[in-house]
Amino acid sequence: MKVIIIMGSESDRGFAEKITSELEKFSISYYVNVASAHKQPLEVLNIIKSNTAEKGIVYITIAGRSNALSGFVAANSSSPVIACPPFKDKIDMLVNIHSTLQMPSNTPVLTILDPGNCALAVKRILELIKC
Repeated sequence: MKVIIIMGSESDRGFAEKITSELEKFSISYYVNVASAHKQPLEVLNIIKSNTAEKGIVYITIAGRSNALSGFVAANSSSPVIACPPFKDKIDMLVNIHSTLQMPSNTPVLTILDPGNCALAVKRILELIKC
């Protein structure tokens, strides 16, 4: 079992650290990657393909604006995908939430705004997988 975090940009690292610090409190291992679905779709696909054979994977995607990353990961994987979009202020939050919630059919993406709640959701999903 493992958590794979994919950030759309290196500028999302500070936000990702809010999630990873919580994962560490739960002793959950994770891998952090930077790959944009818009700019490096083949890199995102390689990350997914390199983990296809493994069971018990949860993806966390961190992307804002026009969030293609979350849907791209969900469309190319059978593992759970949690989008935790970063935001700087209320206006940025509304834009990022809007793009994250509007996923096409057959791309199930769970959206969680709070980094701590994101880590807690991952913990609970992994506990279910252990059963």
